[in-house]
Amino acid sequence: MEHLGRIKKLQQSLGDLGFHAAVLQYSRDIFYYTGTAQPSWFAVSPEQYTLYVRSGYETAVNEASVEKSRIKQARKLDAIYGEMFPRLHPEPRKIGLETDVLTHDQWKQYAKAFPGCEFENISPLILEQRKRKEPGEIGLIREACRALHYGHGALVENLREGMTELELSACVENAHRLAGHEGIFFIRIPDFFMSRGPISSGENLFRNTGVVYSITGVGLSPSVPAGPSLKRISRGDLIVCDIPTHVQGYHGDQSRTYCLGDAGPQARAMHKDLEAIADHLIEKIRPGIKCSEIYRLAFEKAAALGRADTFQSFGPGRRSRLIGHGIGIELNEPPIPSEYDDSPVDENFVLALDIHMMDEKVGVVKLEDMILVKNNGNEILTITPRQLFEI
Repeated sequence: MEHLGRIKKLQQSLGDLGFHAAVLQYSRDIFYYTGTAQPSWFAVSPEQYTLYVRSGYETAVNEASVEKSRIKQARKLDAIYGEMFPRLHPEPRKIGLETDVLTHDQWKQYAKAFPGCEFENISPLILEQRKRKEPGEIGLIREACRALHYGHGALVENLREGMTELELSACVENAHRLAGHEGIFFIRIPDFFMSRGPISSGENLFRNTGVVYSITGVGLSPSVPAGPSLKRISRGDLIVCDIPTHVQGYHGDQSRTYCLGDAGPQARAMHKDLEAIADHLIEKIRPGIKCSEIYRLAFEKAAALGRADTFQSFGPGRRSRLIGHGIGIELNEPPIPSEYDDSPVDENFVLALDIHMMDEKVGVVKLEDMILVKNNGNEILTITPRQLFEI
């Protein structure tokens, strides 16, 4: 029933915005509306909808939540146009496409298959609908958070002096997998690449790539310069682990900071202030607040704590322009709490508040939690204790 309700809402929006139809082909959007991620086109108009399966028809019929009569096998776009629009009406038609994830060649295929049609990007409408999470979605996000906690347990149990970042990452990832993580995550950026998730220690915490706008790790080679490396962990090293999970279509994302041995009073104090900033935001975020206001509140609190120079710093003169992201079917999705996003958050939005401090004399600490926005007080969905772990 959730899928049917989502489709009806999309149909209503299409009609309100003057679209004659939309054709979706990105697997995450197909999954959101139909319950299957088989290679397909999902054609929707204000009056009707059909899932056209290019490959894996039998699997799609068994998986999809839409009525079987609305699932057809089709390998060419022409079939969709022929069924959706009578060819006797030549006036221009407004068709929605996910142009942010289409290649130029795919665009040309649509132009050929839908003669005389005008195409507009439908992705903002879809992403807006996906911001508000339904009870079933929140349940699956909780499962992804549970898998994250198993990874934390594996890190605490296995961390030892002399092991490499890669070895530690493998322990975390193995625990995630055994807890239901599907071994992949999705970000709506063409040609995005990263390891299974950032993990970094010691001096590597100060080396950040442009691939991810966060503490990234240096990776194993310039081919994928983000994630664990072969650096061996030494006693006294601070360690940041930010490896996400993906369970039954929904993501979990948390960051925790660890130290092998005594972190020292300065690192402990820096992490305490980071916790204070996060607690301040969790208390202040309410339905209706703008993302840019959340960002402002974070930096005001950091300044009040005397941490203006270290909060969200990437080194001298550089700082992050965001303090988190929405999360759900994709690891990073709107809304984006940042200085450039003035959109409001609302009840049942899920935010990953992603904050850190960088002090060249002390080190780097990071804290990330997933927050369910509620009218009567927000809920922290991540279940791992929110502290600096000295092991």
